[in-house]
Amino acid sequence: MPSSRRQRGLSLVELMVALVIGLILVLGLVEVFGASRAAYQLSEGMGRAQENGRFAIDFLQRDIRMAGHFGCVNDQARRLTDDAFNSHFGVDGALDFGYSIRGYEDASPDDIDLSPERIDGTDTLVLRFLRGNGAPILTVDTSNPAAPFATVDPAKWSVLQDSGVASPEMFGVADCAYADVFSADAVDAASGKVTAPAGVDLGRYGTSPGGGPAMLYRAEVVVYYIGLGAGGQPSLWRARLNGDGDVASEELVEGIENLQLRYGMDRNDATDPTGFMDTQGTADDVGDADLDWRAVGQVQVALLAASPAPAAAAQASQVEPNLLGEAVDAPDDGRYRAVYETTIALRNRLYGN
Repeated sequence: MPSSRRQRGLSLVELMVALVIGLILVLGLVEVFGASRAAYQLSEGMGRAQENGRFAIDFLQRDIRMAGHFGCVNDQARRLTDDAFNSHFGVDGALDFGYSIRGYEDASPDDIDLSPERIDGTDTLVLRFLRGNGAPILTVDTSNPAAPFATVDPAKWSVLQDSGVASPEMFGVADCAYADVFSADAVDAASGKVTAPAGVDLGRYGTSPGGGPAMLYRAEVVVYYIGLGAGGQPSLWRARLNGDGDVASEELVEGIENLQLRYGMDRNDATDPTGFMDTQGTADDVGDADLDWRAVGQVQVALLAASPAPAAAAQASQVEPNLLGEAVDAPDDGRYRAVYETTIALRNRLYGN
């Protein structure tokens, strides 16, 4: 006769209690995962914004410090000497080396075609200088006044190609007494030969002139501004001009949404500089004349850097960004944003150089 033992198992109540406990555990795991993911997004956003801000400041510092470099003395001292400095690009225009530094407040230079276009509400900075590295001039030949040329050691030609410029076109020849800046008529890197246009007085240079050894440098005109990057977000751009005034732009750092600039001006004008900066203002405050900008001895830079992706909107939200004392608009898109500011001295404008 079959056993009439009572079969045992879970009751409905016990099953429901077990399901509730399991659900609570799952919800807890989901909450922990969500919090960890948000913390990771915020940390990643902060890291990327900090990295981008640091790179952008580094690029700007390198070139701003070089503004006004025309050999072994600064541009103020050189241009105060009659005929010591000659720019062979004409008096006005994008290649006017009379302006070693020139800023534009919420504007773009009229004579430089920027592509992509500058984003409204951001500043623009134009710098002109000779690169820090140069090659000693070995020979100077002025036997043909229509095509004077200078030669350097071909093994040292690479110093004229730094910062990604494989085929330089604009050059400067300088010693401690004179400087000439020009677009070369011909360049032969293999022999280290640079042919200058007629009118460039290379005869006043030599391997050991009275002012000191003559050097050949690459001349630069660079423009820093904010434009849309390849990813559709604002980026820091650098545009370079060649000898014909054509522009080649490169995207330097993504996620830089704003650039604001202030300029420190000498207490005296550029005819009698003291090296003491007692006034600071925007590009509009400096003025338009060459002499006004020669009195600028420092630049205060402020950048607004944003993470490339949203970084936990609730945690990334912050007060309205403030650049150099002025609030700027920032979209409410959940991206982490940070402001980076620095003050850069134009070392070629330091008193006594």
